[in-house]
Amino acid sequence: MVKHQPLQVYERQLCLSCLTGIYGCRWKRYQRSHDDSSKWECSWFFILCCSFLLLLVWSYFWLEAHNDYNEFNWLLYNRSAIWKDGTVPILAATLTGFTYTAFLMILALCHIVLGQQLNLYWIHKIVVLAILLTTITGVVFIDDFWQDEWDIVIISLQFTGPFLHIGALAVVTALGWVIAGQVVRVERSSELKLLGHLLLVLYLVPLFISSPCIMDRSKLGPRPAVIGRRGAPMLAPEHTIMSFSKALQQKVTALEADVTISLDGVPFLMRDRTLRRTTNVDKLFPARQDHDASFFNWTEIRSLSAGLWFLRDDPYWTVQYMSEKDRNRTANQTVCSLAELLRLAARTNRSVIFSLRQPPHQHPHHQLWVSDALKAIQRSSILPEQVMWTPDWYRKKVRAAVPLLQQTSDEKLPVAELKERGISTLTLHYSQARAQDISNVSINVYPVNEPWLYSLMWCSGVQSVSSDAPHILKKVPNPVWIMSADEYGLIWITSDLISVAICVVIFFLRWKMSGMRSYNPEQIMLSAVVHRPSRDVNLMKEKLIFSEINNGVGSTDELSGYTGNGLDTYSRDDIMTPARHATKL
Repeated sequence: MVKHQPLQVYERQLCLSCLTGIYGCRWKRYQRSHDDSSKWECSWFFILCCSFLLLLVWSYFWLEAHNDYNEFNWLLYNRSAIWKDGTVPILAATLTGFTYTAFLMILALCHIVLGQQLNLYWIHKIVVLAILLTTITGVVFIDDFWQDEWDIVIISLQFTGPFLHIGALAVVTALGWVIAGQVVRVERSSELKLLGHLLLVLYLVPLFISSPCIMDRSKLGPRPAVIGRRGAPMLAPEHTIMSFSKALQQKVTALEADVTISLDGVPFLMRDRTLRRTTNVDKLFPARQDHDASFFNWTEIRSLSAGLWFLRDDPYWTVQYMSEKDRNRTANQTVCSLAELLRLAARTNRSVIFSLRQPPHQHPHHQLWVSDALKAIQRSSILPEQVMWTPDWYRKKVRAAVPLLQQTSDEKLPVAELKERGISTLTLHYSQARAQDISNVSINVYPVNEPWLYSLMWCSGVQSVSSDAPHILKKVPNPVWIMSADEYGLIWITSDLISVAICVVIFFLRWKMSGMRSYNPEQIMLSAVVHRPSRDVNLMKEKLIFSEINNGVGSTDELSGYTGNGLDTYSRDDIMTPARHATKL
């Protein structure tokens, strides 16, 4: 009786099959390979890395730009004349693309760790290339449309830098396992040098990290005052009495507004050039909805609703949290005049800061706009020293008429010139505020809506901030984080030493494991590109196994192989090795 023995017993490797199947559509065992990846596939891996890193930076940008989402939507409105939240599709596409590329990056790194050949599936290649081109297009668009917002990345790094450094150090240290495996497997030192240089840079990065929050706690200044910018526009329609009342409930120290002059000389509060976005002018005056807001008289302006748009557009996604009483109150809001705002500030003992827009040349009050604003201030019951005057036009005339007004400016000037003009406060965008400016004059920074930015301004010594979200900043009694230079130095050195120790252990383990190689059934591989019949596949597997037997791997027992027609039996003696063939000759 002939004794039969199975040709080979395979272990099920479901995880490896899923790994190679999802990444390269190589679901079958014979499709996998331990050969070095081709230059073509390495190029695609490089493109995948570029897409992932670019999306990482792009995602970080939009994460930190959350402070200015409303500014972005307002710019979109000025270009398209249609209000919509343009950040939603951008964030959805960014999250989808980042998740997709991050998943492929993890699969690719697992291929490298396991010594599997990289072979990205063609559909993945198309999607990765589309993601890369789309992200590049987005970067170019933002650079053209919202160029100033790139400053948020540099500013935010002052706050997140120490933590990003530790995170990057952890990631690169973990990649040491992958690189060590490559060095041991292919016996090349280029990857090792790359890892060494990268780690050296990360070890020294803290030398260049500068943050206002790295300071002695005893030197931390008082908490910056919060000014309600257009009231509390996240809780109620901007520039309405309801919005300013909501801001006062959040304990703001001042109220900020944008002022326009009506056709009959009444100063009223309006940010936009037209009335379309924040009123129902399209319903009451459809033929004039695109006209300049200053070409409406006060009676017409007063007849408009200034709250229905807020319920309809929900610009801050906060309407769902409003009570039924607040919704009814919102629907009944009207456009607010400067005189009403001044009376409210006087009753609550709050200051007022406003910017004044000059009417067009055809406007009857084109030359009287400053006088109209001054008359409103003088006729109100507010104390002059509670009003912060920002417009730079006719400043000498204004100081002569109402000498007790607080003079402010949104333009950075030398200290001597500021004193000459009687300017005591600068109102600057947060990207323009510098430490050297803060030390010389009182600074008010806008817009500050996020706790991290508020903490950064606090540690910088800013005296006040203008915010659309006073209800959020109210919940920040202390900076989010603050540490001394000694504490940060200790964290820096400790993390570097831990990273060095982990890298040494990784390379030691990899070196020890390299001497423990054994027979691996995965050596029996066929090219995924060549599709052969099952009979040829089985015969080729048998030949490869017998070649291993002749090299000393296997037993002296008879081996059997399966063919397409039945069962054929082979013995070791039936196989003629090259040495035996030479002896026979």
